[in-house]
Amino acid sequence: MTKYLLIVDYNPGVVDTPMTEWAPDEIKAHMDYYGALHDELRANGELLANHALTGPEQARTVVGDGRSAPVVTDGPYAEFKEMLAGYELVDVESEERVIEIAAKLSAVPGPGGVPLQQPIRVRRLMGPADFTDLHPDL
Repeated sequence: MTKYLLIVDYNPGVVDTPMTEWAPDEIKAHMDYYGALHDELRANGELLANHALTGPEQARTVVGDGRSAPVVTDGPYAEFKEMLAGYELVDVESEERVIEIAAKLSAVPGPGGVPLQQPIRVRRLMGPADFTDLHPDL
Protein backbone atom coordinates (compact mmCIF):
# COMPACT_ATOMS: atom_id res chain seq x y z
CA MET A 1 0.00 0.00 0.00
CA THR A 2 1.15 3.53 -0.73
CA LYS A 3 0.16 6.68 1.12
CA TYR A 4 -0.93 9.82 -0.73
CA LEU A 5 -2.00 13.27 0.34
CA LEU A 6 -4.95 14.66 -1.62
CA ILE A 7 -4.83 18.44 -1.41
CA VAL A 8 -7.98 20.53 -1.68
CA ASP A 9 -7.43 24.25 -2.02
CA TYR A 10 -9.66 27.28 -2.46
CA ASN A 11 -9.62 27.04 -6.27
CA PRO A 12 -13.34 27.07 -7.09
CA GLY A 13 -13.15 24.93 -10.23
CA VAL A 14 -15.91 25.81 -12.71
CA VAL A 15 -18.06 27.67 -10.16
CA ASP A 16 -17.08 31.24 -9.34
CA THR A 17 -19.67 31.77 -6.60
CA PRO A 18 -17.98 31.65 -3.16
CA MET A 19 -19.50 29.20 -0.69
CA THR A 20 -20.52 32.13 1.52
CA GLU A 21 -23.09 32.94 -1.18
CA TRP A 22 -24.46 29.40 -1.62
CA ALA A 23 -27.88 28.43 -0.30
CA PRO A 24 -27.84 26.37 2.91
CA ASP A 25 -29.11 23.25 1.10
CA GLU A 26 -26.24 23.58 -1.43
CA ILE A 27 -23.66 23.74 1.36
CA LYS A 28 -25.31 20.72 3.03
CA ALA A 29 -25.22 18.72 -0.24
CA HIS A 30 -21.55 19.68 -0.68
CA MET A 31 -20.60 18.54 2.83
CA ASP A 32 -22.81 15.43 2.65
CA TYR A 33 -20.98 14.39 -0.54
CA TYR A 34 -17.65 14.66 1.27
CA GLY A 35 -19.10 12.75 4.25
CA ALA A 36 -20.36 9.89 2.07
CA LEU A 37 -17.05 9.65 0.21
CA HIS A 38 -15.10 9.68 3.47
CA ASP A 39 -17.38 6.96 4.89
CA GLU A 40 -16.78 4.82 1.78
CA LEU A 41 -12.99 5.28 1.96
CA ARG A 42 -12.98 4.58 5.72
CA ALA A 43 -15.00 1.39 5.18
CA ASN A 44 -12.45 0.31 2.51
CA GLY A 45 -9.61 0.94 4.96
CA GLU A 46 -8.18 3.58 2.61
CA LEU A 47 -8.83 6.82 4.52
CA LEU A 48 -6.23 7.55 7.19
CA ALA A 49 -7.20 11.17 7.95
CA ASN A 50 -9.17 14.07 6.56
CA HIS A 51 -9.69 17.60 7.75
CA ALA A 52 -11.05 20.90 6.55
CA LEU A 53 -8.99 23.92 7.58
CA THR A 54 -9.94 27.43 8.65
CA GLY A 55 -9.71 30.14 6.02
CA PRO A 56 -6.51 31.90 4.99
CA GLU A 57 -7.51 34.98 6.99
CA GLN A 58 -6.72 32.91 10.11
CA ALA A 59 -3.41 31.53 8.80
CA ARG A 60 -0.13 32.30 10.54
CA THR A 61 3.46 31.92 9.36
CA VAL A 62 6.03 31.03 12.02
CA VAL A 63 9.79 31.34 11.57
CA GLY A 64 12.15 30.18 14.31
CA ASP A 65 15.89 29.75 14.72
CA GLY A 66 15.67 27.52 17.80
CA ARG A 67 17.33 30.12 20.03
CA SER A 68 15.11 33.17 20.18
CA ALA A 69 11.36 33.79 20.19
CA PRO A 70 9.71 32.80 16.92
CA VAL A 71 8.52 35.46 14.50
CA VAL A 72 4.78 35.08 13.85
CA THR A 73 3.06 36.92 11.01
CA ASP A 74 -0.38 36.76 9.42
CA GLY A 75 -0.81 34.94 6.14
CA PRO A 76 0.53 34.06 3.68
CA TYR A 77 -1.96 35.59 1.28
CA ALA A 78 -0.01 35.37 -1.98
CA GLU A 79 -2.75 33.64 -3.97
CA PHE A 80 -5.94 32.97 -1.98
CA LYS A 81 -7.20 30.26 -4.36
CA GLU A 82 -3.98 28.30 -3.82
CA MET A 83 -4.32 28.21 -0.03
CA LEU A 84 -4.96 24.81 1.50
CA ALA A 85 -8.63 24.32 2.37
CA GLY A 86 -8.42 20.70 3.50
CA TYR A 87 -6.95 17.32 2.78
CA GLU A 88 -7.44 13.60 2.70
CA LEU A 89 -4.63 11.19 3.59
CA VAL A 90 -5.18 7.81 1.97
CA ASP A 91 -3.37 4.49 1.81
CA VAL A 92 -4.16 2.77 -1.49
CA GLU A 93 -3.00 -0.12 -3.66
CA SER A 94 -2.08 1.93 -6.73
CA GLU A 95 -1.68 5.31 -8.33
CA GLU A 96 -4.73 4.50 -10.43
CA ARG A 97 -6.83 4.18 -7.27
CA VAL A 98 -5.65 7.50 -5.82
CA ILE A 99 -6.48 9.20 -9.13
CA GLU A 100 -9.96 7.65 -8.99
CA ILE A 101 -10.43 9.05 -5.47
CA ALA A 102 -9.11 12.48 -6.51
CA ALA A 103 -11.58 12.54 -9.41
CA LYS A 104 -14.44 11.85 -6.97
CA LEU A 105 -13.24 14.69 -4.74
CA SER A 106 -13.05 17.00 -7.76
CA ALA A 107 -16.69 16.24 -8.60
CA VAL A 108 -18.04 17.54 -5.25
CA PRO A 109 -21.28 19.43 -5.95
CA GLY A 110 -21.56 23.18 -5.81
CA PRO A 111 -24.50 25.52 -6.39
CA GLY A 112 -27.34 23.82 -8.24
CA GLY A 113 -25.60 20.45 -7.78
CA VAL A 114 -23.06 21.29 -10.51
CA PRO A 115 -19.82 19.31 -9.99
CA LEU A 116 -17.14 21.86 -9.06
CA GLN A 117 -14.39 20.14 -11.08
CA GLN A 118 -12.09 21.52 -8.42
CA PRO A 119 -8.42 20.73 -9.05
CA ILE A 120 -7.14 18.18 -6.53
CA ARG A 121 -3.39 17.90 -6.07
CA VAL A 122 -2.05 14.40 -5.42
CA ARG A 123 1.26 13.91 -3.62
CA ARG A 124 2.80 10.57 -2.64
CA LEU A 125 4.28 10.47 0.85
CA MET A 126 7.98 9.71 0.85
CA GLY A 127 9.22 6.54 2.49
CA PRO A 128 12.67 5.41 3.63
CA ALA A 129 13.61 4.24 0.11
CA ASP A 130 12.98 7.74 -1.24
CA PHE A 131 15.54 9.19 1.16
CA THR A 132 18.04 6.47 0.25
CA ASP A 133 17.52 7.37 -3.41
CA LEU A 134 18.43 10.98 -2.55
CA HIS A 135 21.73 9.90 -1.03
CA PRO A 136 22.95 6.28 -0.90
CA ASP A 137 24.80 6.84 2.43
CA LEU A 138 21.59 7.56 4.35
